[in-house]
Amino acid sequence: MTKQVVAALQVGTLPGGTQETLENILSYEEEIKKNNVSLVVIPEATLGGYPKGSNFGTYLGYRLDSGKKEFAAYFSQAIEVGAGERYHEINKLCKLAKNTGAFICCGCIERDGTTLYCTMVYIDPELGYVGKHRKLTPTATERLVWGQGDGSTLTVVDTKVGKVGGAICWENMMPLMRQAMYNKGVEVWCAPTVDQRDLWRVVVQNIAYEGRLFVVSAVQFMRSATEMGLGEIADEATGQRRLPGFEANEDNCINGGSVIVNPFGQIIAGPLIGKEGLLCAEIDTSMIIEARYELDLTGHYSRGDVFKLTVNEAPHGVTYTS
Repeated sequence: MTKQVVAALQVGTLPGGTQETLENILSYEEEIKKNNVSLVVIPEATLGGYPKGSNFGTYLGYRLDSGKKEFAAYFSQAIEVGAGERYHEINKLCKLAKNTGAFICCGCIERDGTTLYCTMVYIDPELGYVGKHRKLTPTATERLVWGQGDGSTLTVVDTKVGKVGGAICWENMMPLMRQAMYNKGVEVWCAPTVDQRDLWRVVVQNIAYEGRLFVVSAVQFMRSATEMGLGEIADEATGQRRLPGFEANEDNCINGGSVIVNPFGQIIAGPLIGKEGLLCAEIDTSMIIEARYELDLTGHYSRGDVFKLTVNEAPHGVTYTS
C-alpha cells in the first residue's frame, strides 16, 4: 500500500485546434514534476475537440451539405491512436509521461478509418502507450459524430498508483459497466468529462463510495463561444457568438469543475471552477481496504449466487468468411 499524488489537468480544446491544445498540455510538464504527480487525468475530447453547440446540419429526415463539411473539418482535428512512429500526438504524450514519471489518461477524439470515437488513452511513463477505452454509448447528439465503442476496450492497467480504469462522461452512469469495471479490480477510477454541473460531482462521489475506490474526474475548461468560434452570431457588429440556451455571450463554453474523491465519497480536492489548472491530491490506497471492510461489490457484498453479469469483450464489426 502506497501514498501517491494524483491529478486532474483541467484544460480544454483551444481555438487553434489539436496541435495548439497539445502544446498547452505539454506546457504543464514542470508543474507535474514539481508536484511529484504519479497519475494525470486529462478531460474528455481534449485532443480533437468537443464541438459544443454544433448540430452538424442534421435535422430529422435530412442533413445539410454544410453539416457534412463541418464534420470533415472536425474529422481533420481527430488523432490516430496506437504505438509507433505514425502516432504523432500519442508519442508527444509518451514523452511527457517519460519526462514527468506520471501515468497519463488523456481524453481524445480518435480517428479509425472514417469513423470517430470518443476515447481515453493510457500512457505509461516507461512502456509508453499501453491501451485505450472507447466510449460505449455517446450521449444524445454526440451520436451524430461518434461511433460506439465495444467491450474489447474495457481496459484496466497496472500502475504505481494501483489498478487504473474508468469511464467517459455519462457512461459513468451505466450500472452494468461500472460493475464490469469493479470486477476487474479498479482502484483509481478515471472519469474524464465535459459535464460542468454540480450534479456531476454527485455522480463521481457515488462511484467512489459505491466502488470503494478513488476517483479522479477531469472536466474541460473551454473558453467563450466567441473565442472558440462556436454557436450562433449574437451581435453582427462585434462578432460575438452565443451557444443556444446560454444567457450571456461571454459565458465559458465549459467552466470546469474537476474533483478528486476518496473511497468514502468525500471530495479531497476541488472543485476547480472557472480556470485552467492542475488539481492535485495525495491518496493512500490502504484506505480502499478500510472502505471495503463494510462494502465490497466484488466480494462479500456481491451475492454471486443470485446475480450474474455476462460481458462481451469481443471487438465488434463485420467479419468476412469465404
